[in-house]
Order: sequence, then C-alpha cells, then structure tokens
Amino acid sequence: MTAAPSAPARPPAVGFISLGCPKNLVDSERILTQLRAEGYHIAPDYAEADLVLVNTCGFIDAAVEESLEAIGEALAENGRVIVTGCLGVREEEVRRAHPAVLAVTGPHAYEAVMAAVHR
Repeated sequence: MTAAPSAPARPPAVGFISLGCPKNLVDSERILTQLRAEGYHIAPDYAEADLVLVNTCGFIDAAVEESLEAIGEALAENGRVIVTGCLGVREEEVRRAHPAVLAVTGPHAYEAVMAAVHR
C-alpha cells in the first residue's frame, strides 16, 4: 500500500502594518517585494500570520503613540512582532514599552528585517 501524498506545506505568512510618510511606504513596498520573492504569503489578518512586521513612524509624538499602539495590538493579537522604521532607531523606548518584540530595526534596514524574519 502506498502512502497518500501529503498536502503541500503552507508558505510562511507575514502580517504587515505600515505607518508613516511616503518614504516609509517605499520601505514597506521593498520589504513586501522581498518577502513575496522569497515565497512568503502576506497574511490578511493577525490570525493567519506566523509573525507581524510593524513599519513605524517616529517623528512626531502622535505618530510615535500610534506606532506603539499598533505594536501593542499586534503583540496582543499575534504575539510574534518585528518592529522596523523610524521608531526603530529608538530601540530602548520600543523595548521598554513592548519587551516581547522579536527584533527592532531602523529605517531602510531591509537586510536586518529579512534576517529577523528568517529567525
């Protein structure tokens, strides 16, 4: 008797939140393009994501607050969060507010983001 063929494995899924200015959007598009090129699925919600990337803004107080809230929501809903973007240069502040984040990178840190995703 032969074994039934196994179903193909689901590709890893990444949730993505992009906050901030047009430069931040360009960073998000570059990261999303790399994720897709490497076979990752972009999840439509937290429940389907294996982890969540939050691309943050860190220039004005309201944007910092919005970014920290988005990180907290992603942690509460998914538990596996990588932070990137302008707020990432203030890593101590991010980790003080949300010590459970998996990694924190700054803006334009595409390789560091991908390295964190691969872990």
